[in-house]
Formats: sequence, structure tokens, C-alpha cells
Amino acid sequence: MFPEYDVIVVGGGHAGCEAAAAAANMGSKVLLVTMNMNTIAQMSCNPAMGGVAKGQIVREIDALGGYSGIVSDKSMLQFRMLNLSKGPAMWSPRTQNDRMKFAEEWRLALERTPNVDFWQEMVSGLLVENNRVTGVKTALGLKIKSKSVILTNGTFLNGKIHIGEKNFGGGRTAEKAATGITEQLVQLGFEAGRMKTGTPPRVDARSLDYSKMEEQKGDENPGKFSYTDTKPLERQLSCWITYTNEDVHSELKTGFEKSPMFQGRIKGLGPRYCPSIEDKINRFAERERHQIFVEPEGWNTVEIYVNGFSTSLPEDVQYKALTRIPGFEKVKMFRPGYAIEYDFFPPTQLKLTLETQLIENLYFAGQINGTTGYEEAACQGLMAGINAHNKVHEKDPLILKRSEAYIGVLIDDLVTKGTQEPYRMFTSRAEYRILLRQDNADIRLTEIGYNIGLADEKRLNNVRKKIADTNKLVEDLKKFKFEPEVINPQLIALETAPIKEKATAISLLKRPQLGFKDLLKMDTGFETEMRNTSTEVQDQAEIFIKYEAYIDREEKLASKIEGLDDFKIRSDFDYDRVKALSLEAREKLKRIRPETIGQMSRISGVSPADVSVVTIYLGK
Repeated sequence: MFPEYDVIVVGGGHAGCEAAAAAANMGSKVLLVTMNMNTIAQMSCNPAMGGVAKGQIVREIDALGGYSGIVSDKSMLQFRMLNLSKGPAMWSPRTQNDRMKFAEEWRLALERTPNVDFWQEMVSGLLVENNRVTGVKTALGLKIKSKSVILTNGTFLNGKIHIGEKNFGGGRTAEKAATGITEQLVQLGFEAGRMKTGTPPRVDARSLDYSKMEEQKGDENPGKFSYTDTKPLERQLSCWITYTNEDVHSELKTGFEKSPMFQGRIKGLGPRYCPSIEDKINRFAERERHQIFVEPEGWNTVEIYVNGFSTSLPEDVQYKALTRIPGFEKVKMFRPGYAIEYDFFPPTQLKLTLETQLIENLYFAGQINGTTGYEEAACQGLMAGINAHNKVHEKDPLILKRSEAYIGVLIDDLVTKGTQEPYRMFTSRAEYRILLRQDNADIRLTEIGYNIGLADEKRLNNVRKKIADTNKLVEDLKKFKFEPEVINPQLIALETAPIKEKATAISLLKRPQLGFKDLLKMDTGFETEMRNTSTEVQDQAEIFIKYEAYIDREEKLASKIEGLDDFKIRSDFDYDRVKALSLEAREKLKRIRPETIGQMSRISGVSPADVSVVTIYLGK
């Protein structure tokens, strides 16, 4: 009934979709197994992609040849570039998306990928021979052979949903949990744990009074995620902002005695940076209000996502509290919020390729590794798909460095440090964030994507043209000079010092008060000179000019550190032979099995002295 596949992907969420697409587009024969074909790429939580650091990840996925950026662009309702008041390292694209359109575009993209087959059923276990995965077995008793397997089970592994004092098995609302896999993996020697996440109630837009809320429009000139020719938005839907108050908090507190979180019925570790509303008012009791984002779920639906109101309190308490929020007085609730706890596997059990250490050719990606968020899941799926394909076709693995991509930071953090709570990406996690900007993801990664067979030649040529055009513009800016008598009145108006003699455009752009757009507005002939350069190239040139010293410093630091990451350690290296190691370091190194000296140096509990001892021993 089934051929032998190169890669079987278990789970049709964001990680599974990217994994299947990547492996198939690189030439592998792929089977995507999901419990429900109608919920492929479901946006289980908020209908949005990107945000701080997450937007950079989506752009990186796109630059490598993944689909998340393209699908997001085709389904967006609104685009905003966040943090524009800060430096370019912090600029982060975010889209509000049509939930149904997003899932539809993903499914269509996969169905148009010739090497992807589908099967709708629950995977109940793995086929393993001599510590190597050889396929999967399903709830119907089918055995499907494969050279590699990628598990992307999301919140489905022994998932349990909590609403007040009620709880029941489920991987998502109205969808059953997946059983069997955790138990088998534990028998095989894996360590498992429990985590939790939550989601807010969904409400009827027709029952809300928007006159009591603040409108949050999209950008005047909306951008997009993908470096391909996806179309920017011509019209956008607004989001809205309102706030909780003391009355809302009082209503919520009436349900605390029935709260599964406060009563200890939830054992899993929850996300610190996206707490439930009851957790917020409990931990931040001094705050009189909390922000609520009212987010539309699509062009053709009245369903609203109440962002900031994640909760697992009883449904009647949720409803009463909602009615106390300004604009929600007559709210109609579609479905209550809930918490869900599920199994995960501490990611220190993985290699940097996302292959497990215990079972060869078995890969984990997404929430099974303890992460939270669509973007974090999608990039893990992409990398697992790439590396599973490379492994079964006897090609070198792809491991992105911390200085190359946020994806590299995320995977290195997970594998090297592990996580005690759902891991979420932030710009602060990256030590080279001036290098890892959203605007240059294509420059950093497209050639890598092209070399592994994901990004096509057109993409590569576009990047090369962008680099050449940027370099030419920088040279032109060194030559273009402004006359003091012409430009000084305009400089004074912008509250920056006048010039005493002719000044080049590049010298003026180094001033923090001046940007490229300011120079274009000045009546100096500059606009005529620059009319053939694109906004994208202008932005690249300006960032390079303003931050050249910082970029250069980070590149030198990264180069120095990368020397340690080039120093490989054999996977079977016996740390017991290094007698001078501390006990804690020996224990951590035997468990995590770092692949390089650089990775070893980032393990908590391994001191510089321990690193030095191992380096000297290896040198011998």
C-alpha cells in the first residue's frame, strides 16, 4: 500500500509543514501523516505571524527557501513593522492573518509539491531496529517504512485541556490527543516532561462597541515577509486596543478557587512571557489595568481573538469578566479560553541537526522540543527537514551558526542549554543581533538555501543584485556633496548642526538626526540623483553607513568565537578519561554531548577551566 519513504513527518502544524516542504523540495520522497487533513497549518492560537525576533525568523525561513513568509503574505490582513523608534536590529515585521486563508494556502502549497504524500491517521508508535528508526506504526495497525522520521506533535502528545474544574484529553479544542509515542520513547531511554500553554476566548465582532477602543491601523506603506514577488496589501483591517480594569480583575478573582493553575491540577510549566490573565493579575497585583488586543480572525468572519486574555478559568467567570471590559459590555462568546498541558522532550537529548542522540535518523521539531510559537516551530521544522534529507542522501548536515541566523541561536540554545519553560525567541537572546537584522536575512542566508537546493537561482540573482546596488549607492553617497548655503536652513529645521563647507551625503547620513528620506526631501538635486535606487537598497545603504563600526565589531567578535565552533569533538569522546574535569562539567558533557568546543563553552555549569582542559586533551 505504501512505498518506503525517505522522510515521514508526523504532524501537520507549522513545524511539520515546513519539514515536509523542505525535504520534498530538496528531492526526498515524503509522507506527511496528520490526524486531521482539515487542520493542516492551523493557527491554534493568535492569527498572526512575526513580531519581535519572530519576524526575523520568518524572514530567515523565507531566505532559505521555506514557505512561511510566502503563506503569511498571501493571507495577511494587516502589516506592521514594530520598533521603528529603535535601531534597525530591533525592527520586527508582523502580520495579522486570515486564519482560514493561512491554512488553505499552506495546504495548497504542500499539495503542489510533487514529492509530498499525505495520510490521515494517528501515529501510535515508531518502528525501531538496532537504535535506528525505520518507520512508523499507526492506530489502524499499519506499518509504514521510512529512512527517517520527524516528530512534530505540537501539543498533542497526551494533551489534556483544562477549563475551570473540568479537564479532558485533547490536543486542541475539539481534537483528540495523541497517545503511544511518549510511552515508547521513554522505554527507549528518552527523558520526558510536561509543559502547558493557553489560549483566550473567541468572541463575536458584531457584539463589540469599537467606539470605546483605540484603533490600531497597519503601516501606511505595508511591507511583507517574503523576498519573492508576493504582493503587498492594498487594503488592511484594523486591530483595536482596550484595557482591563479593577472590575474585570474582581470578576476573575471569583474563579481563582476553581482555577486549575492555582489549585495545582496543571503540572506542566507555562510560558513566562505570555502568562494567563489570572496569572497577570496575581503576579502584578499593583497594576490597575492590562492591555487587550482585539484581533480579527479573517476577512470574511466575525470571529475575534482576544489577545492578552488567555485563561483557563471556568467559562462563566470568563464571560462575566469579559463584559466588564470597555467595548465588551454586550459581548457574545463563541468559545471559552482554555489551558492545555502536553508532553515534551528536553532538547538537550538532540544533536544540533535536531536528530536525537539515542535513535539514529529520528528528528524532533517544534513544541515537542519545549518551544512556543508558530515561528519557532516552523524554523525547527525547516531545519529538521533539511537535515533529514541530507542524512538519508549522505550529504553534510546544515547547522547555522549563532552569528548567521536567529534560527542558529534558537537551536543552539535548545540543544546546549535546554529549557525549563516554553522557549520563546527574543532579540536579547542573540549576541550578534546587529548582524541578524530582518532587512538582511536574504543576504545572510539565500546563498546557503541555493547551495542546498531550496532557494532557486532567481532568488540568488536578486540578492547579488541587491548587494551590488547597495555597494554602488554607498560609493555614490561618498561622492555626492551638499552646498552649505543650500542645505543649512533645512539642517537647522531638523535640529542638527549646519555645515561650514561642502559635505558628502555619507557624512550627513552618519548623523543620528538625519535619514535617507530626509535628504530626499531636501531641494538640493539629491532626489534626482537617487531616483533609480530602490527603497530597499536605500535602507541597506543607510543602515551600513550609520552602524558600520558596530557591524564591523560584531563581525570580528563572531569570527573569533567561530574558531571554537570549528573545533569538532567526536560523538563517542570519553569524558571520564579527562580527570581534571569538574564533576558537574563531566555530568553535563556526557549528557549533552557537545559537537564543538564552542558549543561546550556555552553549556551552563561548564567553566572556562573545563573547556581549557578538554581542549588541551583533544590537542594531544
